[in-house]
Amino acid sequence: MTIREAQQRVDAWIKEYGVRYFSELTNMACLTEEVGELARVIARRYGEQSAKPGEQLSLSEEMADVLWVLLCLANQTGTDLTAALEESFTKKTNRDSARHKSNPKLR
Repeated sequence: MTIREAQQRVDAWIKEYGVRYFSELTNMACLTEEVGELARVIARRYGEQSAKPGEQLSLSEEMADVLWVLLCLANQTGTDLTAALEESFTKKTNRDSARHKSNPKLR
C-alpha cells in the first residue's frame, strides 16, 4: 500500500469505527506515548535493559502504532504525507548528498 492509500484507509477506519478523530492535541500526546512504547522495545531488544517477565516486545506492532497516529495527524491537518516525504527527499539530497560520504565517523 502507498502512503496515500494508508492515509485513506486510516480515514475510512476512523469514519466507520472510530466515530471521529481525537483532537490534534490528544493525538500528539498519543503519538508521544506510542514513540515511548517503541523506545521501550528498542531499549530492551538492542540496549542494556532486559524485558520484564511476560512483557510482550513487538517491534513491528509498536512501529505500526506510531505510523497509525502519525497518519491520523496528517489527515486531521490536511497534510499529504506522500508530497511531504518527496519534499523531504529533495531537501535531504540537496543538503546532505556529500556530507555523510565525507564524514569519517561513518566509516
